[in-house]
Amino acid sequence: MAAAISQTSFAGLKLRGRGKVRDIYEVGNDLLIVATDRLSAFDVVIPTPIPDKGKVLTQLSVFWFEKLHGIVPNHILTATDFTGDLAPYATELAGRSMLVKRTEPIPIECVVRGYLSGSGWKDYQKTGKVCGIPLAAGLTESAQLPEPIFTPSTKATTGHDENISFEEAATTIGESLALRLRDVSIEIYKRAAAYAAARGIIIADTKFEFGLGPGQELIWIDEALTPDSSRFWPADEYVPGRAQPSFDKQYVRDYLERIGWNKQPPAPALPAEVVAATRARYREAYERITGRPLD
Repeated sequence: MAAAISQTSFAGLKLRGRGKVRDIYEVGNDLLIVATDRLSAFDVVIPTPIPDKGKVLTQLSVFWFEKLHGIVPNHILTATDFTGDLAPYATELAGRSMLVKRTEPIPIECVVRGYLSGSGWKDYQKTGKVCGIPLAAGLTESAQLPEPIFTPSTKATTGHDENISFEEAATTIGESLALRLRDVSIEIYKRAAAYAAARGIIIADTKFEFGLGPGQELIWIDEALTPDSSRFWPADEYVPGRAQPSFDKQYVRDYLERIGWNKQPPAPALPAEVVAATRARYREAYERITGRPLD
């Protein structure tokens, strides 16, 4: 098994910050995003890294950014050409890094749900709605929705993101931008879900982040339809009315639920068998969607 990378350090580069999963460096006017093998669950970083996870996140993001660039521009400058100031670190950066344009991040996460799962399912059980959107009565867990719904959330740098209504998002960022984000997010989801379905994967839900360029151009940033930002289910095992087996970090979430962790820091370490099974799921999701082995 490949060694896991839980943190990066490049002496010649200025560290801008460390997120839950990614380390970000400044490179002139641009940013270098390096996906480590850290994993977060319930918005807490797990102390045990998952080998190859960062490569899956980066390479799958690059795949989707390239495939769906006709819908909205994205922030990638290069994910392969690490020259100039980056040349000394090219080996460490290979496969898990993107040099990207800086943008002004929009302070909400754009969640699209095609199926009733996770916090959406819990919300529905309590209120019959998801983020204020009324749904038909009698739906079961993992049920497919008649049409995908846009359910934004806050974007917390620490702690938990919180689901909000479209109206709350519009109050935060303006109605015109909120409508644009909703339309673009649903279009990306529909296109990606159809593509994945042909390869035996259901994308139950996903979240996107966007920024604004110098001319207020909308730009797709961060990651794209990865096992960290989405729920991927095997289509041949899909049975509504229960939780689904998955190719994403839901496997880790389920383990943490089983052991009764209170979802507050510090998170418990993962046993070797959970690490190995999670790594296999990430790799299989990548290989099924792209049709090629992980580089």
